[in-house]
Amino acid sequence: MQQNIALNMHGITKRFPGVLALDNAGISVNRGESHALLGENGAGKSTLMKILAGAYTKDAGEIELFGEKVEIGTPHRAQDLGVSIIYQELNLVGALSVAENIFMGRLKTKGFGHIDWAHIYAQAERILDELEADIDVRKPVNTLGIAQQQMVEIANALSKDARIIIMDEPTAPLTIKETEKLFSVIRKLKESGVTVVYISHRLEEVLQICDRATIMRDGKTVASDDISNLTLDDIIRHMVGREITEKYPRVEKEIGETVFKVENLSAGNLIRNITFEVKKGEILGIGGLVGAGRTETARAIFGLDPIRKGQIFINNVPKRIKSPGDAIAAGIGFLTEDRKNEGLVLISSVGKNITLATLHNYIVSGIHISGPMEQKTIVEYVDKLGIKTPSLNQLANFLSGGNQQKVVLAKWLLTNCDILIFDEPTRGIDVGAKIEVYNIINQLAKEGKAIVLISSEIPELLGICDRILVMARGHVSGILNRDDADQEAVMALATAQSKQ
Repeated sequence: MQQNIALNMHGITKRFPGVLALDNAGISVNRGESHALLGENGAGKSTLMKILAGAYTKDAGEIELFGEKVEIGTPHRAQDLGVSIIYQELNLVGALSVAENIFMGRLKTKGFGHIDWAHIYAQAERILDELEADIDVRKPVNTLGIAQQQMVEIANALSKDARIIIMDEPTAPLTIKETEKLFSVIRKLKESGVTVVYISHRLEEVLQICDRATIMRDGKTVASDDISNLTLDDIIRHMVGREITEKYPRVEKEIGETVFKVENLSAGNLIRNITFEVKKGEILGIGGLVGAGRTETARAIFGLDPIRKGQIFINNVPKRIKSPGDAIAAGIGFLTEDRKNEGLVLISSVGKNITLATLHNYIVSGIHISGPMEQKTIVEYVDKLGIKTPSLNQLANFLSGGNQQKVVLAKWLLTNCDILIFDEPTRGIDVGAKIEVYNIINQLAKEGKAIVLISSEIPELLGICDRILVMARGHVSGILNRDDADQEAVMALATAQSKQ
């Protein structure tokens, strides 16, 4: 065993009921490097790392840490061995202070069991200073932004003397500036000898921050190489098992008359005088920086947040929308950014999630739901959207991100809505699933649906949309036609000063 290797997992197999999640998989990571673990949703990345972190037990295979064969089995054992994982959904207690979260379960006492707060605060400040994170250790965690909360998670890992830190989609909720700060922290961790395993769907970032990469597909390890030897196309080819020549597919379609119009919409304390229209068969993108008001605009249109002033027109008819029920009745569907908490019932089945908004269509004799009718519809939409699930009774929680998104989409398509608002439809899903979602959106537009697509990814807006509306500080700063739009033009409008 080479002295430079921090982690070597080989022959790892893991089965769940009806699913072979890992099939002789493995990964080898050097000390003090940033190592990307890549693959489509369902490839086995998270399962492999959960075995390393002690959340799952392996069925077969071996794990070696720093040259020694180990058995992990529990999170406490992983922690004792110097392994820490930072999940995408941060594991913090919001009501407790930063220091308490850093030393959770390990608060130093003195005298008659009294907590030594002076020592705890000093140690928390020392660790955060090493990370160059300017955070008040006495503040409750729920008063911090996501980027600062992430620093608290990293500080927690370092307080446990973590030698290997696993980061699962760490930049998903971060701004560009916050991402740069995180990368600076990762470089400092590497300099101090800490090894980082970096899971991400943002492949451009991987090329920027990682030294080597391991790529998985269908539960197997299919490639491992230095980042310098890999191009973006190489990584994608290994991930999906084929060449992808068009990352943003488009279809020939006819754009018709205006079917949806928002006029002088104001809502909450942020949204002011929003005006735009969407034509039949058109995909209108909405871009802007975090805090620009994109999601708030969509929520107001859908009746989730009250409108202070303004009007909404559908086919030139004014609509009074005060609730999601009003929006659905008017023919509007809203695929929220937070599909897990707002778009799905995770503990319910794939089938029940698909028919959730249209159960009234399957009621017979006034009270009973027709199982055969409902089942026929579920099967039709699973096939139509290519939802990959071992069973219609599979809980939505166990689907990949891309398939969860398809289930949400099926739910809304069943309402037969003509206007669809997609808020970050490809966030947290892999490149292959993204293309499937783009193809579905294109087909809906071709069928004459009016699409509003909110995205933080400028290449996505440029690649899939017919026009791009850009927001800044709660107002519309400009609308670009497809032929006039590029990254510089979008960013110039996104950073425009607020109109008074």
